Amino acid sequence: MKVSRWLRNAMDSGLAAKVVLFSLLIGASVLACAQSGRMTPYQDESDGVSAGGNWLEFSSTDKMTGANKVRFQLQSDNYFREDPNYKPRVVLFCSAGKLKLADFNPGVRLPPPNRPGFWGQPQLQVRVRVDDVNYFKGWNWMRGHFLSMDKGTARGLIQAHVFKVELPTRSGRQIAEFSPAGLNLDRVRQACDLTPKKPSND
Repeated sequence: MKVSRWLRNAMDSGLAAKVVLFSLLIGASVLACAQSGRMTPYQDESDGVSAGGNWLEFSSTDKMTGANKVRFQLQSDNYFREDPNYKPRVVLFCSAGKLKLADFNPGVRLPPPNRPGFWGQPQLQVRVRVDDVNYFKGWNWMRGHFLSMDKGTARGLIQAHVFKVELPTRSGRQIAEFSPAGLNLDRVRQACDLTPKKPSND
């Protein structure tokens, strides 16, 4: 009886409304943080911090070797038709001061590979734009979920202002558009031993 009277009084005073509003604000901030990609999905990895521009940097330590592991992530400015809740992204994976992998994750299931690589590995041909340079590349097809980028494209990307990837998808050709300007190149050189180099059409 006393509890119900207290609850009625609290509601009359607006306390309940304030509690609900506070809960909504907390939930919205957590959702915004998750959508920005700052919260890591990996155990023992720190949440993302700004690496300059639209880039995020995540770090961890290899439990067996003690090597520092860093990944730099850049989300696209747009979505693909199949999934409006997941933006394509590029990720540079670095360990012990060296680049180990540069990948392009479209956020949608990729079509089958359409060409063989030099060693016969399955590849998907994509069209790449780095600022004013356009070219075609065969990127290694990784289990239908992402493509392994070549190091030359990664070097062009880190200093570019415009970066676009056109590729076939299950609902037709689509273009992922990125705004990579502003990345801290000193941090990338330190973590990945990666320096920028403008690509050419040759």
